[in-house]
Amino acid sequence: MIFGMLNLSFWGYVVATLILTQITIASVTIYLHRHQTHRALTLHPIISHFFRCWLWLTTGMITRDWVAIHRKHHATTDVEGDPHSPVVLGIKKVFFEGAELYREATNDKEMIEKYSHGTPDDWIERNIYSRYSARGIIVMLLADLVLFGVPGISIWAIQMMWIPVWAAGVVNGIGHYFGYRNFECRDAATNIFPWGFWIGGEELHNNHHTFASSAKFSVKWWEFDLGWMYIRCLSFLGLAKVKKLPPKLARQEGKMQVDLETVKAVIGNRFQVMSHYYKSVVRPVLQREKQTAVQQHGDKKLFQSAGRLLRQEESLLTPRSSTRLHALLERHEQLRMVYHYRQTLQAIWTKTASSQKELIDSLQLWCKQAEESGLEVLRQFSEQLKGYVPKTIR
Repeated sequence: MIFGMLNLSFWGYVVATLILTQITIASVTIYLHRHQTHRALTLHPIISHFFRCWLWLTTGMITRDWVAIHRKHHATTDVEGDPHSPVVLGIKKVFFEGAELYREATNDKEMIEKYSHGTPDDWIERNIYSRYSARGIIVMLLADLVLFGVPGISIWAIQMMWIPVWAAGVVNGIGHYFGYRNFECRDAATNIFPWGFWIGGEELHNNHHTFASSAKFSVKWWEFDLGWMYIRCLSFLGLAKVKKLPPKLARQEGKMQVDLETVKAVIGNRFQVMSHYYKSVVRPVLQREKQTAVQQHGDKKLFQSAGRLLRQEESLLTPRSSTRLHALLERHEQLRMVYHYRQTLQAIWTKTASSQKELIDSLQLWCKQAEESGLEVLRQFSEQLKGYVPKTIR
């Protein structure tokens, strides 16, 4: 039959293609990424093996290879050694040749061995999925032809292109090049879109790099992670169990001193703390300084992209951006002050501390100096900082 056993309408083929590609995306984001690579959840053996088999049929990827390459990416993100960083290799290279970069990385057997611990090594993995990794896609082609007829060739081609284009090209490329950032993690990861419909939530890449071991990628209330919705459905059916979610800032009313609980909360939620610092301290001072400068001197040019420059990790600034930032800070004392306090606050958890007492003393000193700085926004932020206690989303 020219239209296959199912003999669908045109829109029937479209819906079938979307369903099939969504199963592939779910297999990548739930099984390979969140379960195997980051151990953010556990899966029932039936579901785990279904995903593994489906990936064999639709991608030919081997679990240990994908996991090792992604772990290496997190270990060397956007620096030399990253298997697919547009910061290192260029956006064109990663976007258009992402699949080639993946295949090249699989040839590094020493790296695969180092980073693939804990991945499946059973009989079926050794004798079928790994040994005949390319045979699965042929089986998928035959199945598409039987079910969908001649249109099955197009459906199969789309299935084969889906991961190389969307995951290898878009997520690995654009996800480190263009988009918005909720948190200033130490690499260039961005959220491409706030609604993860198309790539199973993988679009929320900045959130993921900030909280790599979380099973949930969405953080803001207006973000949607389709992969997380799938996980919730599996959890409801008893087929998955979430192990870790993003930490959440919590405050204890009446707490007005820095102690070990404060230190644990601040360090464990450091990205949220710095995001809050920008919104409650840097932004109000920036708006006031900008308004004054424009009224008195008509100085708009110096403030172009000032918010991004003051928020972004210094190590990610280009030489041109760094020059502009220094010019801005040199001319505006209050901006220079809040930027300095931002840097010294970050230094508390980036330096190697010899004891918990040293961390407590460092944070106490920071709060004392902030309260004595003469800036009301710094005083208010310091008081709020003292009230933080550890809490995890459940």
